[in-house]
Amino acid sequence: MHSKLIASAALLGLMMTTSVFAQEAAVPKQTVNDALRARLPEKIRTDGKMISVNNGSFPPYEIVTGTKLTGASADLTDAIGQMLGVEIEHETVSGLSALLAGINSGRYQFAFGPIGDFKSREEANDFVDWVQEYVVFSVQKGNPKAITSLDSACGNRIAVMAGGSAEKVIQAQVEKCKTDGKPAPEVQSYTDQPSSILAVRSKRADAFFSSQAPLTYFVSQANGQLELSGVGQKNGFEDLYQGAVVPKGSSLGPVLLDSIKALMDNGAYAAIMKKWGLENNMIKQPGLNLGGVLPK
Repeated sequence: MHSKLIASAALLGLMMTTSVFAQEAAVPKQTVNDALRARLPEKIRTDGKMISVNNGSFPPYEIVTGTKLTGASADLTDAIGQMLGVEIEHETVSGLSALLAGINSGRYQFAFGPIGDFKSREEANDFVDWVQEYVVFSVQKGNPKAITSLDSACGNRIAVMAGGSAEKVIQAQVEKCKTDGKPAPEVQSYTDQPSSILAVRSKRADAFFSSQAPLTYFVSQANGQLELSGVGQKNGFEDLYQGAVVPKGSSLGPVLLDSIKALMDNGAYAAIMKKWGLENNMIKQPGLNLGGVLPK
């Protein structure tokens, strides 16, 4: 319980400094695109709103404070709502499985995410991919353990998110290190990102292996204590795409896809991504179901 309280305090501190991280940027207000609005499911047009679901803070994309959502995803969904002439409300649930179940039951129309797009997940849902992601290491300033790749993780204490794809990759690396005659990494699995990053800051872990976008955010808030490492490498993954999630075969998917394309064309997408320090995660064109295979 004590560690949970510390993690919660750490996350609160990060949220309080969000305004420092987010760069001032002029985001153009959107006008209604009648052609796109006409393609919305009739019930959405009649209700004049959609509900987007999230599973908690995923900074700098989704930052949940009470019932308020801020971050790049909030800015982008605001722009999409303006373009489609509907209000987009946000609700938070606990965990990815609850999020997907809520979408597929019709309780929520979509999740903007971004959520990892993998072929196994595409069996039940469609993904509208709007960012490309990478998996890298967050290490102590100066990288004293010289952790720059999966191979250099051997013999070090590596924090990961429990149940995530990065945990699978590190567990596979444990066996590879042993086969190569090297000491295995000590895998530390945490239930949330603040606990994981706190483990590195307090030197209980040597690195946190996770998605580049949130790690960039956490490093920016660490008062110079942390840095990124392993940037620009595959690190056990294929090309990674993340995006919005809708029910399989939903007509809403193509509407969201073309809405994002329109935001790219008019500069709003780039302005929002740059505002939140996400230039390195921008995708040239959004796509439907671009995902690869989850690491085994």
